[in-house]
Amino acid sequence: MRFVVARMNHETNTFSPVPTPLASFDPRWGADALRAGKGSRTAMGAFLDFAEERGAEVTTPVFATANPSGPVADDAFEAMAAAIVEAVGKGCDAVLLDLHGAMVTESLDDGEGELLARIRAVAPDVPVGVALDLHGNITARMVANADVLIGFKTYPHVDMFETGAHAARLVGRMLSGGLAPKRAWCHPPQLAHTLRMNTGVPGAMQDAIAAARNAEERPGVLAVSVFGGFPIADIPEAGVSVVTVAETADLAAEIAREIGGLLWERRAEFVYHEEPLHHSIAAARAAAERAGEGPVLLLDHGDNCMSGGTCDTMDVLGEALAQGLDDIVAGPICDPEAVAAMTAAGVGARIELGIGNRVAMPRIGVSKRPLELGGMVRALGDGEYTISGPTYTGMRCFMGRAAVLDTGRARVLVTELPHEPWDLAVFMSVGLDPRACRYLILKSRMYCRPVFEPIARAVVECASRGVTSSNYELFRFEKLARPVYPLQQDGSWRPEAVRL
Repeated sequence: MRFVVARMNHETNTFSPVPTPLASFDPRWGADALRAGKGSRTAMGAFLDFAEERGAEVTTPVFATANPSGPVADDAFEAMAAAIVEAVGKGCDAVLLDLHGAMVTESLDDGEGELLARIRAVAPDVPVGVALDLHGNITARMVANADVLIGFKTYPHVDMFETGAHAARLVGRMLSGGLAPKRAWCHPPQLAHTLRMNTGVPGAMQDAIAAARNAEERPGVLAVSVFGGFPIADIPEAGVSVVTVAETADLAAEIAREIGGLLWERRAEFVYHEEPLHHSIAAARAAAERAGEGPVLLLDHGDNCMSGGTCDTMDVLGEALAQGLDDIVAGPICDPEAVAAMTAAGVGARIELGIGNRVAMPRIGVSKRPLELGGMVRALGDGEYTISGPTYTGMRCFMGRAAVLDTGRARVLVTELPHEPWDLAVFMSVGLDPRACRYLILKSRMYCRPVFEPIARAVVECASRGVTSSNYELFRFEKLARPVYPLQQDGSWRPEAVRL
């Protein structure tokens, strides 16, 4: 028995100016891909464990993942897709894929749908199981060309491995038990804000996930996935959806309609209304004056690294300084030019320089000047650390070279690469203790929360003007199917499901 197991993962922000060449994926090929995937808490890690349990021979054409950014370069997609399709074309008994569900390339609106269609063309009868991100923009083409599609049920995502294991179990039943799964897809015409998809707090998303879990307990229902979608993608099928896998097409469609109807009924709860930035900074000051321990956490969700942000927008730090806040730790801010200047100056040197605001954002009509700051170079580092968990536990990370500028009122961590604050070690690797400051500014929406919320006195969400903004008025959607809520307020849609 031979399995093809691969990972090709990217969430594409079509408004982001951050390029996505093949190098962004740090692709591992063949035996290197196997080593990267084995033991990882990813869906691919679960697939490899499943293959080992089955005693199957495994071919791993690629293990590749890139931070969210702009459209994937065509040659990057072709290199990864060709490796996977070629491996499948040589013959196999099952295909298990760890994908995202929101990949857009320079030429393709639906990267995953294209990959799956190519696989189907060379292996029309081979079982195909796919694990997907909760933020996938699921298309009919994806669902039509895979036997099993299952999405994460947590955000922040802590069930990647479990999702892969679920998909693998169903493919295993196809191989040994004669299971012939049927699928249905329901796509309400709505965009959900990412800040309204947190599954760890009460609300519509948590309830939808609970409904999905309850439905999976019904006889004949194999998997139910709620996808919040990735809204900052100008493609026709962006937005929320439900994918069900069941023993019969009618049952799959029934469940998809039920949960799709729930999403639509509660659509207003998926809309995030951001506060003006100056109000948020004032709220942070008030929170710091209340009793409690730990910093006030300011989350710059308009420049979120893991949604395609440039990671260099200085709005939040600039406003915090303008309002007189002090004892601030901020970062990581991506500015290779500033890192080079501080590295050349050396630790202990006093320096004045511009930081951030260097990357223009033409798709939203924004261009800014660096924020001029002066202070002492407090620390320099290689930007490497290991994540302690709970997300990507044990993964070694690299931020590029790192430097800390201490202005007296703020200690600013600047790095050569955009980087999500996955762990306290982001700061501690350069001698900063994020627990020992009054205000902590992070360029993150959600992934930082499992680590940084427990040490925080309060959390304040801050709206900068960047390509991950929650203000849809900044974005000119040209391909997105209309009408779509909340861009239009049409409430006439009725739940319907496509059987596939």
